[in-house]
Amino acid sequence: MGSTEEVLPGAADRTGPAALPDWVAAGITFLTSGAVLVLELAGLRLIAPYVGITLQTNTAVIGFALAAIAVGAWAGGTAADRTDPRRLIAPLTVAGGALVVAVLPLVRFAGSVLTGADAGSVLLLAAIAVVVPAALLSAVPPMVVKLQLASLAETGSVVGRLSGIGTLGGIAATFLTGFLLVAVFPTSGILVGTGLVTVAVGLAVGVLLRRRGGGTAGRVPPALLLLALGGSLLAAVAPSQCQAETAYHCARVVADPERETGRVLVLDTLRHSYVDLADPTYLEFDYVQAIAAVTDVTAAAGEPLSALHLGGGGATLPRYLAEVRPGTESLVVEVDPGVVAMDREQLGLTETDGLRVEVADARVALAEEPAGERDLVVGDAFGGLSVPWQLTTVEAMQLVDRALTDDGVYVANIIDNPPLGFLRAELATLDAVFPHVALLARDAVLAGEDGGNVVVLASRQPLPLDAVDAALGDRGLDWRVATGGELARFVGDADVLTDDHAPVDQLLTPYAVPSS
Repeated sequence: MGSTEEVLPGAADRTGPAALPDWVAAGITFLTSGAVLVLELAGLRLIAPYVGITLQTNTAVIGFALAAIAVGAWAGGTAADRTDPRRLIAPLTVAGGALVVAVLPLVRFAGSVLTGADAGSVLLLAAIAVVVPAALLSAVPPMVVKLQLASLAETGSVVGRLSGIGTLGGIAATFLTGFLLVAVFPTSGILVGTGLVTVAVGLAVGVLLRRRGGGTAGRVPPALLLLALGGSLLAAVAPSQCQAETAYHCARVVADPERETGRVLVLDTLRHSYVDLADPTYLEFDYVQAIAAVTDVTAAAGEPLSALHLGGGGATLPRYLAEVRPGTESLVVEVDPGVVAMDREQLGLTETDGLRVEVADARVALAEEPAGERDLVVGDAFGGLSVPWQLTTVEAMQLVDRALTDDGVYVANIIDNPPLGFLRAELATLDAVFPHVALLARDAVLAGEDGGNVVVLASRQPLPLDAVDAALGDRGLDWRVATGGELARFVGDADVLTDDHAPVDQLLTPYAVPSS
């Protein structure tokens, strides 16, 4: 009786010399799939110094990576049906690895021209960072599948096994990158290392295919090796804006040419903090002066406070409070350990019993705060231009309210630009929790004609608004206090933000780049 097994056209017998050994097929599928996920995660960090970290940035990188995977897999499968996969697997793997290396200098050179949070810059840099190498690498697994298939009888098991292995490669790369590689290596090292390992594996697979199949199987054009070498050399000389790559940011400290002891902490695209190493009472940014004006009048001069700071940056305000209100106890919650390290090493931050720093997410820290102990809670946490959404909601504000004493004050820095949708929503959210809410801003902002940094206030007890207004004037700020009917008209019918619905990035208009 004849066999009913149908041999696929162009398929090689998996037990013969033409197919890859199962472990090699699994390895190349695992590697190429994993390299795409490394590229996706590192690509986000790569473009952040030029366009910031926003929901739009994340969306662009993830979207382009998924598009590249889809296009690559489709094209790779089609090509495998038309051409012997043995001729393409090694060159595609080497080309993909070489381009993983090359995207580093490409993005850095392009980023120097495309700096800004506008949609065009975000989309273009995200495309440069991921599309071509991810597509090339994603074309390899379907070719490996075709090469390993010997008959229709085993299609399900071969496709399922290699698809599962590819998914495991992506999962392993995601966890390895997020939990280990980012903490140990700079983005440049991650990309160059991943690219070169992929190139080396592609070359090894090429040698194996030539030995097993002969002819043109496994041949890698020398130009691809030159691309990998050239990309590595360019990566070494490509301009970088980072002094340090922290867990969340491209960070650097810049000296103020007009003030010998002045230092600016820059995170990605924003001037986050200004610190005078010799004078903690010197406050450069207007919004910090506005917050300081509030703290100056919410308690008697010189009286110590218990303060919780959500977001650390350069710890400018905690230092100010320690100087003007001796005995103040400040807890600074900063999610980025790299920023804390730069504070200590370059910005002269010394922790004492009265000024402590905790590396944690501010929302988690709020949930762990004892009730009714803080005279002051300061919100100054930012991810790119946006306050992290989990710190903007009714539920978050209820935690702030719980942490405050009966006459405690919440004061927060917010950035927005016309039509000021996020600012209005955040004020509506505060009003849903606190009986007394106020806004400190310039007249142009209150008229809806301009944007930038503003400061919001909230408390259970009436706020000393006349004193705040006078303190703003004493500091020479052209800011004023808005409350009552004026504030209600400004807020209008803005939605209240909740944990279930807080579209902060969509409400925010991120095209101006003020100090955060």
